[in-house]
Amino acid sequence: MAPSPAVAEIELSAAQARRSAIAAQGLATARPRGRVDVRHLRRALDAIGIVQLDSVNVFSRSHYMPLFSRLGPYPRATLDGLTAHQDGQGRWSRMDRRELFEYWGHEASLIPVDMQPLLRWRMDRADELAWTGVARVAKDQPKLVKRVLELVCEKGPIRAAAVDSPRRERRAGEMWNWNAGKKALEYLFFSGQVTAERRVNFERLYDLPERVLPAAVLEMPTPPEDEAQRELLLIAARRLGVGTEPDLGDYFRLPRKESKARVAELVEAGALRTVAVKGWDVPAYAPRDLKVPRRIRARALLTPFDSMVWARERTERLFDFRYRIEIYVPPAKRVHGYYVLPFLLGDRLVARVDLKSDRQAGVLRVVGAFAEPGVETAEVADELADELRLVSEWQGLGGVEIARKGDLAPALRKALG
Repeated sequence: MAPSPAVAEIELSAAQARRSAIAAQGLATARPRGRVDVRHLRRALDAIGIVQLDSVNVFSRSHYMPLFSRLGPYPRATLDGLTAHQDGQGRWSRMDRRELFEYWGHEASLIPVDMQPLLRWRMDRADELAWTGVARVAKDQPKLVKRVLELVCEKGPIRAAAVDSPRRERRAGEMWNWNAGKKALEYLFFSGQVTAERRVNFERLYDLPERVLPAAVLEMPTPPEDEAQRELLLIAARRLGVGTEPDLGDYFRLPRKESKARVAELVEAGALRTVAVKGWDVPAYAPRDLKVPRRIRARALLTPFDSMVWARERTERLFDFRYRIEIYVPPAKRVHGYYVLPFLLGDRLVARVDLKSDRQAGVLRVVGAFAEPGVETAEVADELADELRLVSEWQGLGGVEIARKGDLAPALRKALG
C-alpha cells in the first residue's frame, strides 16, 4: 500500500496545491501575442494530454474550447488538421500527418496517436470494460459483429446508418436509442478493430485502423498492461500537478482496483511523490518534478468538459467551488443554467456564466451570470467582459448580450457598455 499522508514527502497548503494544478494544466502560461500557429497548439495539447469530446453545441463544440482557454483566439482549422479531418483549405489531410486520434480516454477523447499502444489493454478487454449493451451485442450476436466488420473492410469509412439494422424507439431515461448495428460498430470501436476516420457534423465515420492511423504507430510494440497503466498514471500526474489516487486514475478512466495498485507501485519505485495538502482528508501524489508557482495570472472560461474541472469532487476540493452540469436537469430545477462555464481569474474560480451562441442573430448570449462569494464584483465583471468579447469575436459573432439572470449580470452589463 502507498504511504499514509503522515509520512508524506511534500507538504503543501491548499493554495499551493491549487496553483500547481493550474500551472500543470497550462493555464498559467501567458497566451501568445500575435498569430497562433500549430506549435502553440501542440504545446497546449501537451499540457492537457487529451481533449474530451462532447456533442452539445449550444455554445461551442467542447473540444475546441480548452485550446482557446489556454491560447486565446486560434484557427480551429489547425486543430482539425491535427486530427486529419481537414486542412486549412478544407481538403482532406493525409493520414500520415494525423497527430490525434479518437478513442475512449476520459470518455470519448482526442488523444495523441503515439499513445495508442498505451490503450491497447483496454481494447483487448472490451468484453469486460465496454458498456453493457455494447458488450452484450458481441456476446449475443457475434455474426452481426462479424458482418459489420466486413462491411467496414469493404466500404469504409462508413456512417452508422450504413449498417442495415432496425432503429428502435428510445426508452424513458435513455440518452441514445442505438440499434444493434450501431452497437456492433461501437463494440468494434472500443475493441480497436475499427477507429474513427473523421467526424462529419459530429457524426463518427468508421474505418480500419490501418487506413486511418500512421503505420509507424500500429507497428509500435504493445506494452504489458501494468506498464501501460503506470505510464498513463504518470501522464495524468504531470497534467494534474497534485492529485489523489482517484484523481489520477480518473484521467484515463482506469479501473479503480488497478489504479490503486499502479499508484502504489509508482510510489514504491519513486516515480510519484506522496503529498499532504492542508485541509485534504485524503493522501495526494505528485510527479517528481512538481512545480509550485508563487503566483498565477490566469484568465479563462472553462467548459464543463475541460480537464481542469471535469472531475467535480476535485474541483470542489481545489477551488471550494461546487460545480454540476445541468444539461439533463429539467429547466425549472436548474440553479445556474443549461451550459454553464466557470470563470478562472488568477488562481480562483470567481464566477460562472450560462452561455449560448445565437448564430442566427449573430450574438453571444449570456443567459445568466453569477459571482462567487467574496469576489470583487467590478473587477471580475471587467475581466469577464473582456474574455466574452474575445470568445465572441473568435466565434464570428457580432457582440455580447447580457440577460438579467444572476447577481453578476448588472455589473457585467455595465462593463460591456
